[in-house]
Amino acid sequence: MGQRIGQAGRALTARWLAWAASPPGRPGDGSPGHERDRGDVPGWVMITVMTAALVVAIATLATPALQNLFTSAINSVSGVGGGGGGGK
Repeated sequence: MGQRIGQAGRALTARWLAWAASPPGRPGDGSPGHERDRGDVPGWVMITVMTAALVVAIATLATPALQNLFTSAINSVSGVGGGGGGGK
């Protein structure tokens, strides 16, 4: 099994080296595997900022309800921090 893992690692390394050595193509020139498209960075920034804004908005709205829920749950538990008498 270790030999197969070693072969797979060498094959992956060879593929990566071949890709890194290949000349970058121009966008839209139709050369497969030569384009080095890194994605739409402004789009990812927008998605990240919008996700953070949603998390803040949901946390702002839900915090009072969650605090009340936690407080009522703690208050409903009997014997928290009791003297250890065991009801004698």
